Amino acid sequence: MTVRVGHRPSLRAELVRLGFRWFIKRRAHHQTIEEARRAFRGMEVLIPHPPRSTRTTPVDAGGVPADFITTPASRADRHVFYLHGGGYRLGAPSTYRHFTWRVADAARAHLLAIDYRLAPEHPFPAALDDAVASYRWLLASCGAANHIAVVGDSAGGGLALALLLKLRDSGLPLPAVAAVMSPWTDLALTGASLKLNATNDPILNADDVPIFAADYLAGTDPRNPYASPLYGDPTGLPPTLIQVAEDEILRDDAVRMADKMRLAKCHVELQIWPRVPHVWHLLAPVLPEAKAAIASMGAFVDRMVQA
Repeated sequence: MTVRVGHRPSLRAELVRLGFRWFIKRRAHHQTIEEARRAFRGMEVLIPHPPRSTRTTPVDAGGVPADFITTPASRADRHVFYLHGGGYRLGAPSTYRHFTWRVADAARAHLLAIDYRLAPEHPFPAALDDAVASYRWLLASCGAANHIAVVGDSAGGGLALALLLKLRDSGLPLPAVAAVMSPWTDLALTGASLKLNATNDPILNADDVPIFAADYLAGTDPRNPYASPLYGDPTGLPPTLIQVAEDEILRDDAVRMADKMRLAKCHVELQIWPRVPHVWHLLAPVLPEAKAAIASMGAFVDRMVQA
């Protein structure tokens, strides 16, 4: 099922688009990895902390550093396994602290956000290896794959789908459900929206994406399905929700992945949201569309875990 969300964009969404275009997209263009990481560290001090009722505990998740997040709504028997975005080069659970508690709350689950290794220092398959190791740890801890949801955004969304393929091919128990936001599924960069939306996308620069892909792949075939899940066989994967912005450059990574899953008889729901930036969910403190998308994702996870 494909849903084009028909809401009228909020004034805040329009202001965010304008602000991102002028103050982030231009400045981020052709940044070195050192400059990008320095900018991320600088922004981290501005990220709101979770509510006092939320508990964040550092854990060693199968040899991978991680945050274990609990809210008052978290059920003892339900877990979200979260993979952050950042082009496989940036990001950490600490840069998502304003957001991951919201996902846990909406899904009524505990949430494990892992700090997987980043490229270019640790190229493919380091991130996937860390994801598998941490998922095994979570599975051993909670004891039931049908109580786990795998969730990720951007590169983390692609990594989440690659993880599902790897788990299935390795004979490991699959989670009950998956949800991905603006997933990067094609590191071969063949999606038409990379060009069609290059001007419209308010935050991502299309000509930076090949640099991110090259850093992560380090010579690996970009059509390797564990790097680019679009090229894998999704048969047997769990029910999946895909959310994407209509005018972002990665739109077709999401649309084509949903089409391929449908052809494989998977349960997949695709939501296309207008006039919002890439992974707009992270703007939940200020953007009503972000809160609505998180609520929709939480409801999907809640429905599928109970099914």
